[in-house]
Amino acid sequence: MASNAEHGAPRPPAESNYTICSMAPSNFTHGLMGVNLQMDDVTTYSLWLSIITVCMIVVVSRLVQGGVSKLRHLFNLRSDPIQQAYWARNGTVIWPWLKKNLIYAPLIRKRHNRNITLARLDMGTVPSRFHTTLLTLYILSNVIYCCFINYKSCNKAAILAELRGRTGHLAFVNMMPLMIFAGRNNVLISLLRVSFDTFNIFHRWISRLVVVESLAHTFAWMAGKNYADKMMGQRDGMARALSGNSFLSWGLVSIIAMVIILIQASSAIRHMAYETFLHLHQILAFFAFFGAAIHGHKGDLPLTNYVYVTIALWFLERFIRWSKIIYRNFSLSSSTRVTVEALPEACRVTYELQRPWRLRPGCHVYAHFPTLTWSLSSHPFSIAWYDTRPTPYKTLEDEKLPSTTQDLGLPLPSRTTTSITLIMSKKSGMTAKLHAKALASPSGIINIPGYIEGPYGGLESLHSYGTVLLFAGGVGITHQLSHVRDLLQTYNDSTSAVRKIVLIWSVRTQDAFDWVHPWMTEIFQMPHRRQVLKVLLFVTKPRHAGDVVSRSTQVQMYGGRCKPGKIVEEEFEKRVGAMAVTVCGPGAFADEVRMAARERVGEGLVDFVEESFSW
Repeated sequence: MASNAEHGAPRPPAESNYTICSMAPSNFTHGLMGVNLQMDDVTTYSLWLSIITVCMIVVVSRLVQGGVSKLRHLFNLRSDPIQQAYWARNGTVIWPWLKKNLIYAPLIRKRHNRNITLARLDMGTVPSRFHTTLLTLYILSNVIYCCFINYKSCNKAAILAELRGRTGHLAFVNMMPLMIFAGRNNVLISLLRVSFDTFNIFHRWISRLVVVESLAHTFAWMAGKNYADKMMGQRDGMARALSGNSFLSWGLVSIIAMVIILIQASSAIRHMAYETFLHLHQILAFFAFFGAAIHGHKGDLPLTNYVYVTIALWFLERFIRWSKIIYRNFSLSSSTRVTVEALPEACRVTYELQRPWRLRPGCHVYAHFPTLTWSLSSHPFSIAWYDTRPTPYKTLEDEKLPSTTQDLGLPLPSRTTTSITLIMSKKSGMTAKLHAKALASPSGIINIPGYIEGPYGGLESLHSYGTVLLFAGGVGITHQLSHVRDLLQTYNDSTSAVRKIVLIWSVRTQDAFDWVHPWMTEIFQMPHRRQVLKVLLFVTKPRHAGDVVSRSTQVQMYGGRCKPGKIVEEEFEKRVGAMAVTVCGPGAFADEVRMAARERVGEGLVDFVEESFSW
């Protein structure tokens, strides 16, 4: 939209005798002439009402789920397997049907997190049926709002002006949810208990919607300008309009940045060089928002404040991130210590933190290694293990001596150190460099500068389920270990309803067992482990058939692929109380587990939880 100040185009008068038909087409190529501001406001309220309505529905459903889960948890703290039988059944017909056919369902057949490849290019994943439904309704509502204009107007230029105003208006409105959904510290994540991965899906699709609406806004202006020039017999009017016009120039900067983002954010390009993509993406996003803000300011356009708020949210989210990093990793005297140990095709990375953390099972963090990469990029990793232990005091030479006689009688304050450990599977880029550097050390262990950001995730509690199936594929074992440890501990403390834990881990070779050997040893030494925990190990490519041998009935090893459908079926028949099925692993493996869980949802109380990092 062109500026009132620069072009002197007034807003359309409100007199009843005002006739659009008599106006020259050139009057509709700048300013707000022909723009239906009242209907634009209606579309704004409608969009926000739809977002708020969906959020409220999710909040209510989460509250109901949480209430039922809490009751189930409390009633089964000291119950035996027979007493939990009541909770093994579905209480309604509608909710299991919704879970099976909408909430847990992939869009078509069983493919959801398995990446689509075309000519060896990664084309991304397919949204679930529930995500697709929400996205379709939201995008369709935007299309309807754009089409809801006065086609009966006697002036073609006025129709184009209204379309230009509507599409630009909607693009401004959608910028705010676009930015909110992109943040790791999005308050809706904890409020709705919806993962960042899900919000990231909505961020991508709303971003595409904003680009399309911005392009429609630009093309509508070009069409109107071309029509006006044609009626007046002018040539090169578009070039003259852009020349020396900061209002239009900054709008052009914004739309060019958006188009480049649309291209470089495609899955195939994004996966080729993720770190390069990420920083170019952020730079382009800055120019897109900054250009839109100046465009709106110069033209005194409605909803320019939306762009200002969007930019403010962006900086606020970055400020929160770095505040967390500085607080968690740095103190006045020292910083986080990072120890890296080379393992077969992976690294065990331990962080000794400067301040204690409150960690929940299933959390993940973002790891930064400034000396390994040229950028400030970070990568998500599940927390495999964490410890809090007393820290010994230094020598008297290093400690501050007591200054008064009263200080001599005071007990020493307690000191604890929190350490967390990650397993980083060797892929390409940063993880490959880290593994090579640790492997080059004579001991295979190095200390390296680094810090972490988090913790994030850990939204789902498994304490109310009598039976918990934990599926892990490859390095996905790191996500499940914290759940195994937590569930065993709460079982021993009589603070959870769990009576049966089955850990299923699928790996390519036995070398992966070295990744978690010390922690599995600690788990196997926990009280009552034999009564509660069963471990199923699947080695898809064993070096020798004789290496795949089951050590006991509690730890069973098999050669070949894991068949989640068969395992879920067997454990479902022998379940205790409500059953949770969780998975963390490659997309194809996770899709198999999802399908197996969906097949049992209608036969008993089965909940499915997936941990994924789609990027």
